[in-house]
Amino acid sequence: MQVMHGETFWTRTFPRPKVVVSKCLGFAPCRYDGAIIEDAFVRELKPYVDFIPVCPEVEIGLGIPRKPIRIVLKEGERHLLQEETEKDCTEAMRRFSESFLTLQGIHGFILKAKSPSCGLRDVKIHAPSGKVLSLGNGMFAEAALKKYPHVAIESEKRLENLAIREHFLQKIFALADLEEVFQKQSPKALVDFHTRYKFFLSAHHQKEAQVLGKIVARAGEDTNKVFEEYRVHFLQALRRAMNRRLVVNVFFHVLGYFKDKITPKEKAFFLRLLEDFRKGQVTFPVMAKLVESWIIRFEEPYLAHQVFFRPYPEALQPKELEDFLPERDFWKTS
Repeated sequence: MQVMHGETFWTRTFPRPKVVVSKCLGFAPCRYDGAIIEDAFVRELKPYVDFIPVCPEVEIGLGIPRKPIRIVLKEGERHLLQEETEKDCTEAMRRFSESFLTLQGIHGFILKAKSPSCGLRDVKIHAPSGKVLSLGNGMFAEAALKKYPHVAIESEKRLENLAIREHFLQKIFALADLEEVFQKQSPKALVDFHTRYKFFLSAHHQKEAQVLGKIVARAGEDTNKVFEEYRVHFLQALRRAMNRRLVVNVFFHVLGYFKDKITPKEKAFFLRLLEDFRKGQVTFPVMAKLVESWIIRFEEPYLAHQVFFRPYPEALQPKELEDFLPERDFWKTS
């Protein structure tokens, strides 16, 4: 990454995250009714990620098209039933999930909403009588959440929410970036990585960012131990989306790099804009673009390398001028 003059802020080669995706979302006509579902976000991602399409229901032999399946709670156990054919698919789905979810280097999942196999949080759980008891996860999705508790796992419907989409994008590219560093097993590479991610981490989880800084300070010691500790705390930091209060703190810190370079009127304007951002009246990209102009103007290389300002390819930024910092926790599991 380097400071550029003119129209381009910086150049950066982004890693290509590996993302498991429900095959019906634009890859094959394999929905239960034989349909293919074109998803705009999945289509936008294709040039930037390596997708691994899968249809668990087809993989267990249910065919296309197929009679619907549903989750039925019997004596406290969930069963995946195709009731019209009296077929119990529970064990077949468990075996397939166990065999498929051995993939290494996975950074995210985009799964079909409401699917008894792939749905997240929105799958109907039935009583044997047919009554809907509750909503939960599909069987394949549940297995994925248990196998990969720290990767980004969402449904295509949840990703229509800009806050959820933003966190998903930040997470898959950060995890792919981290994996490249771990493949090198170089203390210098880890220090460089942490330097680039310093503000990004501070905006997600202040305590974990501090812990990670202390771990990196020991990078020259037991490399394997340091790297593993770093991984654990990095993943913990990314469980949270960016926090508005912490983002405001980061921008205050960034202002310190320019306090002797900008005019008093520019500083006052920035502070008014930051207060509007704190209230949710100004979006993050507006703040970032203002700082970007100062980085270019004053050739501030340290800030130009901060992932905080551009954590994923610019082409994937939302076109809607809406605030994407969440007002509530969309990832809470209990």
